Amino acid sequence: MQKPQDFTKVMQDMMAAFPVDSSAMQDAFKTQAAMIEKMAKVALEAAEKSNEISSRWTRDTIARMAALAKAREEPTDYSKAMSDFASGIAEVAAEHMAAFAEVAKKVQMETVELMMAAGKDFSEDASAAVKKATSDATGEMKKAASAASAASSKSSAV
Repeated sequence: MQKPQDFTKVMQDMMAAFPVDSSAMQDAFKTQAAMIEKMAKVALEAAEKSNEISSRWTRDTIARMAALAKAREEPTDYSKAMSDFASGIAEVAAEHMAAFAEVAKKVQMETVELMMAAGKDFSEDASAAVKKATSDATGEMKKAASAASAASSKSSAV
């Protein structure tokens, strides 16, 4: 009965012939970590500004409600107070929505800038990795060709 061939040594030799540059992986990780840090900064700044706008909006609304809750002498004063409250709230809402839109616009612009910079960085990293891999592979191929040539000349000499 014949034993199946063990390919473990063949695979180890093959993997050793194509060395992996771990520094390229480390550089890619560092680049990605820096990108995540910048994106987190953009998101946290936007959250902080949005919270400030929301808080201001709440304070404005409560102040207007306090004015609305005052007792009036005439019934028509209540309808006027309600009308003033509604128009004031609409005005405040428009102002705060515009402020939210500015925050969103800033986040969008900063995100696009970061993505463009990241694309450039990733492209440069990939290009450098490909050049290094090509030169390493070429060197290995030359070594293999030299070894094959030497082995061939030894066998023909015998």
